[in-house]
Amino acid sequence: MPQSSYYKPRGIPLAVLQHVTLTVDELEAIRLTDLQGMYQAQAAERMNISRQTLGRILESAHKKIADALVNGKALSIQGGPFKLAAAEAIPPQPPYRFGRGRGRRGRGRRGT
Repeated sequence: MPQSSYYKPRGIPLAVLQHVTLTVDELEAIRLTDLQGMYQAQAAERMNISRQTLGRILESAHKKIADALVNGKALSIQGGPFKLAAAEAIPPQPPYRFGRGRGRRGRGRRGT
């Protein structure tokens, strides 16, 4: 889930706004395809759904986001049943080693 689950136009009280609800599945489909640049087939496999189902989810998500932006509506992100996939293993980075560099000596000066 994102840190914020509600987005709204600035300066308008939430109580007077219409709102659009984006599901967690729609958000994940948008994240994988639009933000991470995955092909739909890759994203569908990652979400354990068919490519056709992913296409329908994306179409719905794009319409909802466009409606909220174009018509000045609040956008809420809400769940429903979902299961978080295991986090991808991030390979450990080697420890940083700081050599004895030349420091200020030797930069641009020779023979001194």
